[in-house]
Amino acid sequence: MTVFRRFLKLRFLSQLKMAGYTAGQRRTVLTVENMNPHVRKMEYAVRGAIVVRAKEIDKEIKSGVKKPFPDVISCNIGDAHAMGQKPLTFIRQVIACCTNPELLNSGKYPQDVMDKAKRILADCKGGSLGSYSDSLGLEIIRRDIADYITKRDGHPADWQNCFLSTGASDGIKSMLKLMMTGEDGNKRAGIMIPIPQYPLYSATNSEYNAYQVNYYLNEERNWGLDVSELERSINEARDKCQVRAIVIINPGNPTGQVLTKENIQDIIKFAKKEHLFILADEVYQHNIYAAGSEFHSFKKVMTEMGPEYSQMELASFMSTSKGYMGECGYRGGYCEVINLDPGVKAQLYKSLSAKLCPTVSGQSAMDCVVNHPKEGDLSYDLWLKEKTFVLSELKRKARLVTDGFNSIEGVKCNEVQGAMYSFPRIFLPEKLIKEAESKGMKPDVFYCFNFLEETGVCVVPGSGFGQRDGTYHFRMTILPPTEKIEEVLSRFKDFHTKFMAKYK
Repeated sequence: MTVFRRFLKLRFLSQLKMAGYTAGQRRTVLTVENMNPHVRKMEYAVRGAIVVRAKEIDKEIKSGVKKPFPDVISCNIGDAHAMGQKPLTFIRQVIACCTNPELLNSGKYPQDVMDKAKRILADCKGGSLGSYSDSLGLEIIRRDIADYITKRDGHPADWQNCFLSTGASDGIKSMLKLMMTGEDGNKRAGIMIPIPQYPLYSATNSEYNAYQVNYYLNEERNWGLDVSELERSINEARDKCQVRAIVIINPGNPTGQVLTKENIQDIIKFAKKEHLFILADEVYQHNIYAAGSEFHSFKKVMTEMGPEYSQMELASFMSTSKGYMGECGYRGGYCEVINLDPGVKAQLYKSLSAKLCPTVSGQSAMDCVVNHPKEGDLSYDLWLKEKTFVLSELKRKARLVTDGFNSIEGVKCNEVQGAMYSFPRIFLPEKLIKEAESKGMKPDVFYCFNFLEETGVCVVPGSGFGQRDGTYHFRMTILPPTEKIEEVLSRFKDFHTKFMAKYK
């Protein structure tokens, strides 16, 4: 066999291998090389490589492998119950009765719990939580959502503008899908997202082949939003895409800031001037900790700005996964859409019908949030006690984390005003940056991997959320119990001091 023929054979075998064929196996139809490139491009940092390694270390410890730390502390994701938070009794009792109606005759639960469960089941087909609901969700729960929004904002909400979703994420993706142009090049849809951002948005932009229009939050102003930055961002994107919408996360993830009313007004004025659809991610609306901070919904502010602005298009999102509930696993969420073109609204609802319906147990959990016990109800005192405890603990831990990071040399952390995360900045020496780059790693990723390997604490590098060039951060939840937070800060201080000294 000539060298050339051998080369052709090796090349052919290599191509077969790339296509998923090896001796004795059939050739696969779908391979990494020929699959949808937009899905391949997606990244989701909060469940990335560092998290995979953290799980491996946890298994190693449980199998008897000795480590310089007793356990892995996962601070990478906003999963409250996984961090030890106890479920609220009222929510679980209602869902238990909905799931097993025999409990309604047991006499084990307060009358208001049983009344609520009966009310939900009465709206279910066949009186069963196991039946499909309407594609937009149970009507009784959509009406309760509208009442909740009305009371929250002091302005009427129409239940027919509300639909339930499988967590807020599903509602967000449903709305973003409407924004796509179906075109390539500079005709692609452009979506403005804050940097740092929650990776759902960058991942969905990649999946839908949208152009990501980054606007940077101002770290020096406690992650505030400057209109001049919005102007810079959209002007630079004009010849690259068709900018159609702006995403706002308030309170902020991963940055923990709470926007002022004035800041929200400025954003609304900008969106009107630029003819943009506003997507308001407000899933942390109950999570406000800092003195002087207050949650203002975009809908309320927009309405109070008068007719010139109250006719703008807006979608806002809420979830059972955050707040004081932390019911992530039920995947309950809702979206309110206002001023949507009737034809577009019909297309949205058609698109939602293709998903059949969101989980009905998740819808029931959401109803317990928007229509919770009132003063005088049998479950009210316990509900209020549990809610107050969760939020007061989060407030205490927000202060603890902020002060703890700021007490360490080479670390700066803006006040955690709300949400469930801190996003401290770490000032890395040039020697460390060069070593990371020599290993083909981003400096903050290199730092966080070493932090995990040496202390067992799992956090997410700032590059997974986006950050200004030349700055390095990581996101850490404030969800673990107070004693665990204190231990994390102790492990961090020891690690950071030694690691920085190594690279001075």
